[in-house]
Amino acid sequence: MTTTGKATSTVITDIGSLVTNDPSRSAPGTRDPLGLVPGAAAVVIEGDRVAWVGESGKAPATDKRIDAGGRALLPGFVDSHSHLLFAGDRSAEFAARMSGRPYTAGGIRTTVAATRAATDAELAANLTRFLTEALRQGTTTQETKSGYGLTTRDEARALEIAARHTAEVTYLGAHVVAPEFEGDPAGYVALVTGGMLEACAPHARWVDAFCERGAFDGDQARAVLTAGMARGLIPRVHANQLGHGPGVRLAVELGAASADHCTHLTDADVDALASASDTTVATLLPGAEFSTRARYPDARRLLDAGATVALSTDCNPGSSFTTSMPFCVAVAVRDMGMTPDEAVHAATRGGARALRRDDIGRIAPGARADLLLLDAPSHVHLAYRPGVPLAAAVWKDGVLREARGDLGLLLDEQPAAQP
Repeated sequence: MTTTGKATSTVITDIGSLVTNDPSRSAPGTRDPLGLVPGAAAVVIEGDRVAWVGESGKAPATDKRIDAGGRALLPGFVDSHSHLLFAGDRSAEFAARMSGRPYTAGGIRTTVAATRAATDAELAANLTRFLTEALRQGTTTQETKSGYGLTTRDEARALEIAARHTAEVTYLGAHVVAPEFEGDPAGYVALVTGGMLEACAPHARWVDAFCERGAFDGDQARAVLTAGMARGLIPRVHANQLGHGPGVRLAVELGAASADHCTHLTDADVDALASASDTTVATLLPGAEFSTRARYPDARRLLDAGATVALSTDCNPGSSFTTSMPFCVAVAVRDMGMTPDEAVHAATRGGARALRRDDIGRIAPGARADLLLLDAPSHVHLAYRPGVPLAAAVWKDGVLREARGDLGLLLDEQPAAQP
């Protein structure tokens, strides 16, 4: 290991259980999606990348050493679906819903009014607060969307703000029909696929549409997504959240990176996602069902059919106001038929697949050094100890960004012994 270049090298030793998501490390003939390296493992970071993975006793010489003390290490969470560009508060709506009022998409308009009235500084402050909150819980990659402005100016400024903080930015002008176009959905679709798209495309990587009752039907969603694709954006779809509909099949037809929600699926929908498992990820968002008391997606059905599954928070002010990926892992295990291994894989590698990224969601040489150290001996504790803050340390691009002071982790970082 070279230590004379610009990049500083660090070895994390004595890892009790290492989740790599590297299939080459799985035992032949097993269904181990995590590529687990048990007991006294080590990872070497050089610059912003993972440089080496193996047994602690065989680790190469490095500039610094951190003793994990038998704790579990896994890739940072990849949250591939969130709505963090907004202003206002909808706690009263949540309280009313918990008293028996059902969820519909109409509450989005409440946030639209508050977001339009907010300054750029207020929107940026909200965004950075949520990103920091998520990072502290182990999320190292965050997708986020527009969709609470619904004017050309407000959608474009939201995306411009988001692009300063994450590369995973999604244009969601087709969230609901803007209030000004009530009664004229065709006119609003023309705006979303015309001038609004022109203003927003330079700041986004993805295009999305809420294909659902009360939002956009299949033909309208197709028009939005194909227009975005013509501008070089990659499609993803809000699909089949509130009921059966064309969203999943539209996502597969267009080769979308993900069909998100997937709560109400026919056998044909499941078959379509399974047949497109290399292209279109089924992203499940249990926070939405938790917060709306709706039926959870059946992850077991999707996994058994061969679909690729991701877990994400869907963080938004109306139906899933959480940034906690550990919470989503715990709910997926408890209520969606996933094993702890499957849920952790979906929250890391699955999210990376949904963002079409191979440099995140895994711990292997060449991957980004986005790492989460748990204050626990195994990743199973994420579901086993729900609600407990288990993130002991978080590295983003090789930099130690968060560390629990009571663990003394920073004090344990020291120059490595030289051979």
